[in-house]
Amino acid sequence: MKRLASEIYDAVKLGKLLEPFTAQDVKKACPGWAVATYGTFLPKHRVGNPGGNTALFRQVGSALYECL
Repeated sequence: MKRLASEIYDAVKLGKLLEPFTAQDVKKACPGWAVATYGTFLPKHRVGNPGGNTALFRQVGSALYECL
């Protein structure tokens, strides 16, 4: 999953993905991942996630995220 995080950060840097973004935005900017991945990756790696996973994103609205 480190690769997907890198793809997201790169897409933001290159202007292919504008913040704040949704899972659908990530799917368009970073294609090729399993469909379920897009809907689970962002909340799983948000600040304050219940699983204690590495925080890579900040949730700024309902299903809206920004990179840390």
